[in-house]
Amino acid sequence: MSGSDSTGGSAESGIGDGAGAGPGEGVGVLPEQAREIADGYAVDGAALDLGALLWDGACLPAAQIRIPLAMLNRHGLVAGATGTGKTKTLQLIAEQLSANGVPVFLADIKGDVSGIAAPGAPGGKVAERAGQVGQRWEARGFPCEFYALGGIGPGIPLRATVTDFGPVLLSKVLQLNRTQEQSLGLIFHYADAKGLELVDLKDLRAVVAFLVSDTGKPELKGIGGLSTATAGVILRSLTAFEQQGASDFFGEPEFETAEFLRQAPDGRGLVSVLELAAVQDKPQLFSTFLMWLLADLFHDLPEVGDLERPKLVFFFDEAHLLFNGASKAFLDSITQTVRLIRSKGVGIFFVTQTPRDVPGDVLAQLGNRVQHALRAFTPDDAKALRATVKTFPNSSYDLEELLTGLGIGEAVITVLSERGAPTPVAATRLRSPQSLMGPLGAAELDAAVKGSPLYGSYAQPVDRESAYEKLTAEHEAEQRAAAKASGRPAKEPAKRSGQPEDDASLVEQVVGSGVFRSLARSVGTQLGREISRSLFGTARRKR
Repeated sequence: MSGSDSTGGSAESGIGDGAGAGPGEGVGVLPEQAREIADGYAVDGAALDLGALLWDGACLPAAQIRIPLAMLNRHGLVAGATGTGKTKTLQLIAEQLSANGVPVFLADIKGDVSGIAAPGAPGGKVAERAGQVGQRWEARGFPCEFYALGGIGPGIPLRATVTDFGPVLLSKVLQLNRTQEQSLGLIFHYADAKGLELVDLKDLRAVVAFLVSDTGKPELKGIGGLSTATAGVILRSLTAFEQQGASDFFGEPEFETAEFLRQAPDGRGLVSVLELAAVQDKPQLFSTFLMWLLADLFHDLPEVGDLERPKLVFFFDEAHLLFNGASKAFLDSITQTVRLIRSKGVGIFFVTQTPRDVPGDVLAQLGNRVQHALRAFTPDDAKALRATVKTFPNSSYDLEELLTGLGIGEAVITVLSERGAPTPVAATRLRSPQSLMGPLGAAELDAAVKGSPLYGSYAQPVDRESAYEKLTAEHEAEQRAAAKASGRPAKEPAKRSGQPEDDASLVEQVVGSGVFRSLARSVGTQLGREISRSLFGTARRKR
């Protein structure tokens, strides 16, 4: 597929006879009910080809199942039991979005999506599937950037400052209760007002410790204060968090999420793959970090209304991890973000095992559904199956029977038509991805990461003066004053970790222009003025 060839009926899209036809055209041999379903997926404009209709035990390549490109910002759900083909469905959709010039963000939990950058391997099964669904299959790779949280694992490091991450998301990661979350918000309020930049976790730890010290306690007295017990819980949670390697995720240079909106030189959308295999044992962290990325995009992008194609489609894998144990305030913020970000040109697909993993208020906003097979081995499974069936429009299928009998790479689909109405429910045999259905080799992945134009900007961490250094300097100044008054010799100031005595400051080494120092001065002079924050308490950054 080429970036300029975006229409569903083009020869380049590789679809079979009847593809691109209007209602009732090219499908004359179909049974009446199958024809009605196929008519519901006829598209005049650009569309993604998902597969061919399954009806009465047969695959009908003349009845193509599509999703209009303009409807991809109406959000979606890809669900199904483990091993039913959800990851390959993501890959299939991502490829076609890229070919149509739409940037894509994919979270790669298991490390097997990186193959999207390389051409697929032809073989008997691929050829067989292509023949069944009317696909003209051609091996093709797609332009990719690879990222990693804080540089753990292969990829360009993604970092956020604690200040920009905000108290609401951080409370979710630290698993704080409502009272503790409110106290953390108070700590951020104080740091914002006093120009104490919370860049990394040691900055936050320093501010918490200061506010329960004899010197710091009076600072919050007028607005409720911070109890020693709550501070202790927060500090212990931070310690446990750091022991999981979280220190690497917070710091600078902070990643500019606008990088996800780029196109390749040939006009195809860049596929941003976040490699999470190295941190898959830290689900609270990576799911919440993904929400930060989305929240950052949300308050940076302008309102654009309905577009012919989205600015970005964001795939949120293992979505249930985001919602597990979430407070009502957190869920309300997610719901509002999902509702409003559509008008900014961003589509979100949640990927999980059953629709029950997604709260009802969020599920109600997901207009595009790809439901792979479900299993009913236990009473709970059967209950989940019945609940899933109730979320679909009425159809001529026996959905309970159908959903338990689907094969790998088959799904029940309903999407939004070009006029915004739900399409008929369609059992579908999905197309095969054109790229490699497996991971890139380690050497290829490393070369792709280090060859990226972004690598030089984000690879090396920067540790500038922030809350920890400021509070440490104030404490040392107090100690020297006390020592002078008592006649005792003053202690030598503690050196910053890893900083040689005769080295220039790290800021000067990394950014000789002094941009970070200038930023620190400008923020530090805004005493008494808080940082403006978004729905999730994340800081609003000016680009």
